[in-house]
Amino acid sequence: MSHEFRHRGKNWFTAMGVLFIVMALIVLARNLFIWGPEFVYDFLVSSEITNEKISAGMLAFGTFMIILGFRKVNY
Repeated sequence: MSHEFRHRGKNWFTAMGVLFIVMALIVLARNLFIWGPEFVYDFLVSSEITNEKISAGMLAFGTFMIILGFRKVNY
């Protein structure tokens, strides 16, 4: 097993991506538990800025960070 393969994806970008995704999932789970799925959906599609929209953005940003962490780095 090469050195490059063993350490692939274990960097700052991957760690931050996982952190963003976990934080967003905690907020969404809390809101689903408190408000229920129909209210969370209404908050998600409303024209106002809500926690659900910020959490969706955090999921997207976390996924983007993980993708950046798994790209091949040329030295």
